Amino acid sequence: MLIREAHAGYIDWDEYEQNQRRLRDNCQAYGEDRRKSPPREGPALLQGLLICGRCGKRMTVRYHSRRGQLFPDYVCQREGIEHAEPVCQHIPGTDIDETVGDILVEAVTPVTLEVALAVQQELQTRLDEADRLRQQQVERARYEAELARRRYLRVDPDNRLVADSLEADWNDKLRLLTQAQEACERQRAQDRKLVDEEQRAAILSLATNFPQLWRDPSTPDRERKRIVRLLLEDVTLIREDHLKLHLRFKGGAHRTIQLPLPQRNWERRQTSREAVAEIDRLLDHHTYPEIAAMLNDKGMQSGEGKPFTARIVARVQRSYQLTPRYDRLRKAGMLTVEEMAKVLDLNPQRVKIWNRHGLIRGHAYNGKNDCLYEHPGNNPPRKAMGVKLSKRRLAAEVVTQRAEEVQCEA
Repeated sequence: MLIREAHAGYIDWDEYEQNQRRLRDNCQAYGEDRRKSPPREGPALLQGLLICGRCGKRMTVRYHSRRGQLFPDYVCQREGIEHAEPVCQHIPGTDIDETVGDILVEAVTPVTLEVALAVQQELQTRLDEADRLRQQQVERARYEAELARRRYLRVDPDNRLVADSLEADWNDKLRLLTQAQEACERQRAQDRKLVDEEQRAAILSLATNFPQLWRDPSTPDRERKRIVRLLLEDVTLIREDHLKLHLRFKGGAHRTIQLPLPQRNWERRQTSREAVAEIDRLLDHHTYPEIAAMLNDKGMQSGEGKPFTARIVARVQRSYQLTPRYDRLRKAGMLTVEEMAKVLDLNPQRVKIWNRHGLIRGHAYNGKNDCLYEHPGNNPPRKAMGVKLSKRRLAAEVVTQRAEEVQCEA
């Protein structure tokens, strides 16, 4: 049997129970009795605090390495280990940890701390009132013990039965007085949590220092987990068509948030829709190298977070089945070098020379300066209506027109 406070102990009962709770929380138990584990190394912020919203069991942590950095995954696998059942839930934890961290930074603000201190002050006032009532009980017990003592001292010693009865009553009153005094002192020690002005200023300064401490890369992961355990009791996670998180704070407050489902690895590496639309628009007038340079000037990046190159632009064009620039120019009526040579009755090499000298208009369709050419008959300079010119005459007219345009531009 256990008789509490029968003898003086090395530690009091409350400290003993606190040590037992700490040992129970830190133990690595398995099965139905699995509890939250102590904070350890690793970036998983909710390690030991996450509860599966489907089966109610604690979720464990797995890590995978990507580009030399560890990323956590939260897994509910107890049924799979014990009964070969499928994994209940398996969710990447990076986005969850970032969201919970932002909520904690948002929660620790001067306003919330001021409200907490005001509530604490109100509670302290009520505790002082309760202590005054306990003091009155002690005084009443002391009065009754003193009254019993007087009765005992006034009894006739020859009347032993009455004397024994009054002595027993006196002892009972003394015992009740001792119990009342011990209970009052014990409760007073627990309630003695007054916050002085220096402590109040230190608590309020935490609101400005906490975000810096939390976001400091040099802060160890274990310390972040310890901070989380001071603020959160546990977090329940449910995966449906979205992620639902139920946060339970230490003070009893609750908060529910919803997050989109985490993207798969290939979805994270996809080029943004804005970049794809911009590439589709620029293909009407520019080649792959030109498009890459223009996208980089705008600060856009590929799905892998790298600057654009001609190879990446070409891969995006093929992956999203965008119409190639060559097909766009052909659809606009542009001619190949062979077709242009036949129209002008020239050698294909001569067509390229004329293009370099600006005598005809060519539009590059790749980074090698291969061009498609505008048909010279689309805008004949001196061609009379209904008069058919020869190829050489047409070539001469094209040269003359282009020379006049160059002169006008000059």
